Amino acid sequence: MNFLAHLLLSGSNEGIIMGNFAGDFVKGLLTHEKTMNWDKDFLLGVKLHRFIDAFTDSHPIVRETKRAVAQTQGKLAGIALDIYFDYFLAKDFRHYSPEPLEQYVPTMYAVFKRNEMLIPSQMTPMVSAMVEQDWLTSYATISGIGLTFRRLSRRAFFLSTISDAHLELQEGESYYQLQFNAFFPELQIASAEFLAMNGA
Repeated sequence: MNFLAHLLLSGSNEGIIMGNFAGDFVKGLLTHEKTMNWDKDFLLGVKLHRFIDAFTDSHPIVRETKRAVAQTQGKLAGIALDIYFDYFLAKDFRHYSPEPLEQYVPTMYAVFKRNEMLIPSQMTPMVSAMVEQDWLTSYATISGIGLTFRRLSRRAFFLSTISDAHLELQEGESYYQLQFNAFFPELQIASAEFLAMNGA
């Protein structure tokens, strides 16, 4: 899943939100020695991020959908699909959150600002760009997703071919919508259960 989904699945605890948000930038094993001085909620958020990724990658609906994306995106299918799913989440946000996207996103940007000390240094430039360019709101339109893929394609040479991945989303939107609708409620339930089992 991409940024918007990870944020929404975190609940309202700001430490958990930040750990889940930063999860891709926290590498390696979460040993006691490594994490003993971490904020406990941030650590739980990182663990939640890894749970979400593992649940998503192993889910049969996601595996089937990734194969469809791979027909045009090849090895970048998983990255493209994460962003496709954020598009459907943003577009239909009221189905999954009591708060409309237009209110939720500024709330998250404020959370980032209040907790900037928890953002890994290598992530800071990206977060600044995200807030300044309002990435999360832009996920709700095909044109915004197209811009997201163009930005992503400039990050590394191996990502260059993903610049037009929004065209596959546009072409197969009805299929990808059905797949997302079937999958995401299961992920919401699983994430809530994970947090409950870990004392959140």
